[in-house]
Amino acid sequence: MAHWMPSPRALLWMLLAFVVGLLVFALVLSRGGDDFYRAGPAPPTASGPDYAPLPTPLPAQERDASGMPQSPVGDGRDDGAAGERPRLVETPRPPPAPAESPRDLPAAPAATVTQPQPIAGRMPAPRYPPQALRRGERGIVVVRADIGPDGVPTSVSIVSGSGSRLLDRAAVDGVKRWRFHPAQANGQPTVGTVTVPIEFNPG
Repeated sequence: MAHWMPSPRALLWMLLAFVVGLLVFALVLSRGGDDFYRAGPAPPTASGPDYAPLPTPLPAQERDASGMPQSPVGDGRDDGAAGERPRLVETPRPPPAPAESPRDLPAAPAATVTQPQPIAGRMPAPRYPPQALRRGERGIVVVRADIGPDGVPTSVSIVSGSGSRLLDRAAVDGVKRWRFHPAQANGQPTVGTVTVPIEFNPG
């Protein structure tokens, strides 16, 4: 089998193509430098998600301890955005009512009080002392008696004596046996005092 050998014309074209390739390679190296070996950016494989831009953070002095932004505090300027500053509205107190003078107050009803009165038939005459009768002693004894709510005398005393101890004692003992209608206060029985004159006259 005979070996294939290229023709001289084919060898010339091959040599010319090799020389042209060398020239092109040298030209690329002189212009591109290291970029010749640097890989280009890889094409995106998929479209990434679109994110909304974050808001601009507030200054540090406008955040509280929790990290939340504080509402602006009114500093005397009307910025129009924060609205009007709250104001404390004080409700006026009503004027005090005029004090009523004592003459304007209704008068309290006067308490109706009556004095004790002896009960007829229950006021026996004091006993005339025999010794004073023999001596012919006479006179008027004024007796003061304190009457309880039950109409019974609680104490009897001499207001004005007759000058005879026998007659004075007889007058006191006689009034102690009397019974009285008690004093009344607003329709209720109460204590009272009565003065009774006792006259001794042998006739």
